[in-house]
Amino acid sequence: MKKEHVLHCQFSAWYPLFRSLTIKSVILPLPQNVKDYLLDDGTLVVSGREDPPTCSQPDSDDEAEEIQWSDDENTATLTAPEFPEFTTKVQEAINSLGGSVFPKLNWSAPRDAYWIAMNSSLKCKTLSDIFLLFKSSDFITRDFTQPFIHCTDDSPDPCMEYELVLRKWCELIPGAEFRCFVKENKLIGISQRDYTQYYDHISKQKEEICRGIQEFFKKHIQYKFLDEDFVFDIYRDSRGKVWLIDFNPFGEVTDSLLFTWEELISEKNLKGDFSEGDAQEQDSPAFRCTNSEVTVQPSPYLSYRLPKDFVDLSTGEDAHKLIDFLKLKRNQQEDD
Repeated sequence: MKKEHVLHCQFSAWYPLFRSLTIKSVILPLPQNVKDYLLDDGTLVVSGREDPPTCSQPDSDDEAEEIQWSDDENTATLTAPEFPEFTTKVQEAINSLGGSVFPKLNWSAPRDAYWIAMNSSLKCKTLSDIFLLFKSSDFITRDFTQPFIHCTDDSPDPCMEYELVLRKWCELIPGAEFRCFVKENKLIGISQRDYTQYYDHISKQKEEICRGIQEFFKKHIQYKFLDEDFVFDIYRDSRGKVWLIDFNPFGEVTDSLLFTWEELISEKNLKGDFSEGDAQEQDSPAFRCTNSEVTVQPSPYLSYRLPKDFVDLSTGEDAHKLIDFLKLKRNQQEDD
């Protein structure tokens, strides 16, 4: 995998070529000061929060006295930077896409940070929603700091122009998403995307699903992408129509799901898993899915989650936990 292969998988590199096959999207250049804010390792203070956390009324005068906030001039107040011009552009784009969007950077979406959102979803309606996800995501940080990890060429890293990608929000069923692996412009493997769950319809319809993806690939993707080795994700709706979702580099930086990269690179053990009675071509790709509930696994994103108390503190959802935390800090300072 070379750096140019990674560059070709940027959203802005492929979207103009395949616009009619995918979800409507808007691409906005990311200002440097916004990038600096997203990479800031300081306390998570989200810009543009509309509603401050509410606090329940104290039950007694004693409790009210304990909740008094310090007016000490030396007390540091954390305030989020504001980006009025960028905020306006983002909100206009969100409105043009129906009021709700799925956000991502050049390559990655903050899938590892869904748990921190108020709705436990990547559905965003404001820039502050996007900032909360982006500042909590290791995937987004990797896009910024290590976009060319696992690349084999020693050429200098190209100068990157980062962009915020806003995609019209669509309620996609995880069991209808598939990842497709292409080597030398040949579709060699298809994997269930949400491999941690068992979906009965995939096992029953895998021949039909595979056939539909092959037809989509040959008609719309083959020989049209910028490279001959690549990975693409698709969504198959309830009518059997296939939609393009994303492109990824053919290499270790991309999750191989139910395959291994050794298998994909060597093409060993990649044979179509269909019986001779099925009308499949000799060069049909290997199709892999979770075949029973026995093989169901935990979500791969669980390792990115924090304890709920940390989430409540970061979002201001539980004022009493914040009060307890401040009391603890005050007691520690008194002990010191």
